[in-house]
Amino acid sequence: MTIAPHAGTAAQVPTQSTYQSRVAAYWNAEENPVNLELGRLDDLYHHHYGIGEADRSVLDEPDPVRRRERITAELHRLEHAQAELLAARLGPLSPEDRVFDAGCGRGGGSVVAHLLHGCHADGVTISEKQAEFANAQARKRGIDDRVRYHHRNMLDTGLPSGAYAASWNNESTMYVELDLLFAEHARLLRRGGRYVVITGCYNDTYGQASREVSLINAHYICDIHPRSAYFRAMARNRLVPVHVEDLTEAALPYWELRREADHLVTGIEDTFLTAYRNGSFQYLLIAADRV
Repeated sequence: MTIAPHAGTAAQVPTQSTYQSRVAAYWNAEENPVNLELGRLDDLYHHHYGIGEADRSVLDEPDPVRRRERITAELHRLEHAQAELLAARLGPLSPEDRVFDAGCGRGGGSVVAHLLHGCHADGVTISEKQAEFANAQARKRGIDDRVRYHHRNMLDTGLPSGAYAASWNNESTMYVELDLLFAEHARLLRRGGRYVVITGCYNDTYGQASREVSLINAHYICDIHPRSAYFRAMARNRLVPVHVEDLTEAALPYWELRREADHLVTGIEDTFLTAYRNGSFQYLLIAADRV
């Protein structure tokens, strides 16, 4: 069945494996302050990390309430910078173009892409709760005629083939098989369309996944892929890399600051910092064209 790109949230439950059902249950129940408190600042809810130099002067704020507010705002600024970097890599887009946000979370990335390019956006999440939340935010902004979210599986979206000028995953590829994911992106993208991914991946020149990567997997119920797997799977699915950027160093200030944020720490901060610093884990941006 062909479903129009802006048909809204699908009524049917997406096809899910047992593992995907666990992932959906996790995100339906998730109320992490590191996601919610940051998003409340401007109603842009991101489910990813930040990049760029941090203003560490926020840690010197003597008033504890004000210190908390300043740290939260700075972390949100860094994560928003990451979303803007990804959106800028989607290529030249017009207001008539459509873009696809795979694993959209609470929807911040789709809004950023729309605000930057004026384009239509469809976000897909396996979490019904996230889709409902994101659609409510789009209505609140008055952009729900151009930015919509769907409760579907990003491996089998039901959205029309060749309808999208650009698509992306922002820290969501570790929940799926890459060949299945890239096959769906290749189906949705028009010829010459741009795909962008920002992801953590383990550095397979070091061998198997490190202890730190295994701890991150357990924390987020995910399965981080080796770096080389991205390029092999893209090659098999008509996606040709045109830009690769190592964001590992740019990600360190976010994690260093978040480690000091008592109201936002989740216990995984030191693990990320160790993995980045010992070289076993990388934060990568890959842009690829659909041929």
